Amino acid sequence: MPQNSKALKKIVILGPESVGKTTLCNELGKRLSSVVVPEYARTYVEELKHHYTYDDVEIIARRQLADFRRATTDNTDAEFLIMDTFLITTKVWFAHVYDRYPKWLQAAIEKEEIDLYLLLKPDIEWVEDPARENPHIREYLYDRYKAEVEAIGGKYAEIEGIGNIRTKRALRAINKMKRESEETK
Repeated sequence: MPQNSKALKKIVILGPESVGKTTLCNELGKRLSSVVVPEYARTYVEELKHHYTYDDVEIIARRQLADFRRATTDNTDAEFLIMDTFLITTKVWFAHVYDRYPKWLQAAIEKEEIDLYLLLKPDIEWVEDPARENPHIREYLYDRYKAEVEAIGGKYAEIEGIGNIRTKRALRAINKMKRESEETK
């Protein structure tokens, strides 16, 4: 692994459907020296000719992991790597829809060192979209994501607010994480 890879700060944007994850990723990508890894699940599901299956969700999880690892290795000069969702999202989805998840998934979640999870609160209006299906359980899913991050001892910041307020709060959390990281060197 390249020597500079430890300097790359890995941030995951996490939250239920229709909370502005992709919008926030794009905003942070513009404002920071960062690489943004887009959400793969949406692209995959939109291209399916059938309703997604357990096997489809596992394909999504494996691709998320591969994209994350490739971006981590290929972008050692960037200051931040921002993931638009990641394995915790997929694990919660597996558990919610199928009441199980692949054995390898928990180990992968614990192995990948994420510097900060930005957990987006479902405090913005739901926007209908063909790839979205759960407008009434966003709080439930939010709580599940938070519990998963806490279970692995992940550092996270809860982000709420509308529009630019959300972006400012996310930037504040990132700057705090960066300062704390520099202080521990």
